Amino acid sequence: MNKTTTKLENNLIKALTIACEEFKRWDIGFDWLTHTVSHNRFPDSLVVSCVFLTQAQMQQVLNDSLDARMRKEIQTRLLKAGIRPKDIRRNVRMDNEQDCAAQDGGNWEARLQRFRG
Repeated sequence: MNKTTTKLENNLIKALTIACEEFKRWDIGFDWLTHTVSHNRFPDSLVVSCVFLTQAQMQQVLNDSLDARMRKEIQTRLLKAGIRPKDIRRNVRMDNEQDCAAQDGGNWEARLQRFRG
């Protein structure tokens, strides 16, 4: 990575870490988040995966529309870091450990590749 890309990646990680720590305080079954990105197509290629422990916890978040609140929090943190996604709904997805285990044998690397932006 060149100097600009490294700085961008560091800012992205800082912003997402703040959002991650916030979501852990919500007591909704949220476990962790990660991102994939192709820097030559940034920010359109950015995909943030918010991971819950169970499918039921993730579904409850969707039913309660907390996913919209999570997207807003991520968007706010990204904007503060100078990152402006065009459509946050396309940049953030919800996922869970149970589905990864059932569909991808627990291989998160393979699973995330399927959802790359």
